[in-house]
Amino acid sequence: MLRRVLPALVLGTLALTGCAAPTRSADSRVHVVAAFYPLAYAAQQVGGDRVTVETLTKPGGEPHDLELLPRQILDIQDAALVVHLSHFQPAVDAAVAAHAAEHSLDVAESADLLTLTEGHDHGAVDPHFWLDPTRLAAVGEAIADRLAQADPAGAAAYRANAAAFTAQLTTLDAEVETGLATCTNRDLVTGHSAFGYFAERYGFTQEPISGLSPDLEPRASDLAHVVEFVREHDVRTIYAETIASPLITQALARETGARVAVLDTVEGISDESAAADYPGVMRANLATLRLGQDCP
Repeated sequence: MLRRVLPALVLGTLALTGCAAPTRSADSRVHVVAAFYPLAYAAQQVGGDRVTVETLTKPGGEPHDLELLPRQILDIQDAALVVHLSHFQPAVDAAVAAHAAEHSLDVAESADLLTLTEGHDHGAVDPHFWLDPTRLAAVGEAIADRLAQADPAGAAAYRANAAAFTAQLTTLDAEVETGLATCTNRDLVTGHSAFGYFAERYGFTQEPISGLSPDLEPRASDLAHVVEFVREHDVRTIYAETIASPLITQALARETGARVAVLDTVEGISDESAAADYPGVMRANLATLRLGQDCP
């Protein structure tokens, strides 16, 4: 209980101070706070050596359930720019509303989020846009615009960095598209509903075991449906995920005779990730999918 009450007390205390956010950190660089890894990666690529970027979600952590520490709430207040995704991390939404309304960027619009039309979370907004590199590139452009407002002297550098970031992601996008073009099986059975943008971008159908949150256990009827789907569509690989328990995925694989492979949702890269950054992990996912989806 104390973990939940203390941030609320800090929020109230900070609200009384009325402190304005500085535009630069102690070493003169622009201080950016990003809610979770893909946003932090984009901010660092666009900001370059003119910014320092702090990530609120720890490496390898599950961003959906983030609870902020008091010092993180202070960081949100003091940042020149807070980059977040609304309705994804409630604690971040509350802190931004209280202390960063004038110096925050909600990337939801630039990411062009999808609303789910079927499955576990019908009508819900899917937050996992970064698994489509073209959408992450669009977010990079939006970050460049806001950094230019916070630091006009660096405007040209930010826009040049954003263009280079877009080029990098365009190359990655083409590589993934080419690598998956020959896959004989276009059905992705995944641990939770995280790969909708990826599936739409590269011509797959996602069949998740559970919904948008990896913490929610699927119902028995959901599991029975997935078993039937795997058998009817001759699915040979079921994908567990790095941030969720593989137990249910493994049980389904035993039931259906499929194998288990692991995909990374790229929500939080850690020392245990397949690569050190977003492009590297996306390429590792590509290699995993080429094997699992029978791509000659």
